[in-house]
Amino acid sequence: MYMPKHFTETDPAVLSGLMRRYGFALLVTAKGETPLGTHIPLHLEDDGGNSVLLGHVARANDHWRHFDGATEAMAVFQGPHAYISPNWYEADNLVPTWNYATIHAYGRPRAIEDSGKLVDLLWRLVGDYESDATGNWSMDRLSSKQVEAQIKGIVGFEMPIERLEGKFKMSQNRPAADALGAADGVRGSGAPEADLVAAEMEARIQRR
Repeated sequence: MYMPKHFTETDPAVLSGLMRRYGFALLVTAKGETPLGTHIPLHLEDDGGNSVLLGHVARANDHWRHFDGATEAMAVFQGPHAYISPNWYEADNLVPTWNYATIHAYGRPRAIEDSGKLVDLLWRLVGDYESDATGNWSMDRLSSKQVEAQIKGIVGFEMPIERLEGKFKMSQNRPAADALGAADGVRGSGAPEADLVAAEMEARIQRR
């Protein structure tokens, strides 16, 4: 990923926070000349330095055949993003751009063969996304036969994270007046993630 210094984010807490909030990721591997991608929710397990991504794909999805523990994969986590209009800057003669936060996590996924570990993985994924708002559905609503039937149709994997690239492009390269004006513009644009992007822009300008 193209990583200008002023957009690079290395704080582990910031990176793990985004991966947990935006856990629906694109997992990409390339075996031979053709890349293969699958969009899946991922669970981040972090025990203080040894971070692992857990997930699963449908057994009918041949992507799992790349989960041999040797083939490198990249998981792309896309955070909030928004269009930036030149009209929102104080300076003239600038052009449109896009602000965004994203993380690329690299590792070598390996398939999980043990059924007990696979069920535990499903518990963790469900726990990431169930809440009071969803009614707190739980795996214990399923009988053991239902769970067994479900896991026959999937292949779980674990991917120890070997390196992370974090990029938060939030107008840090612009003068404060331009960046804050753009934040106001984003907030008023009505874009789906406008408030999140504007808040991130303001926070990073204030930390400079």
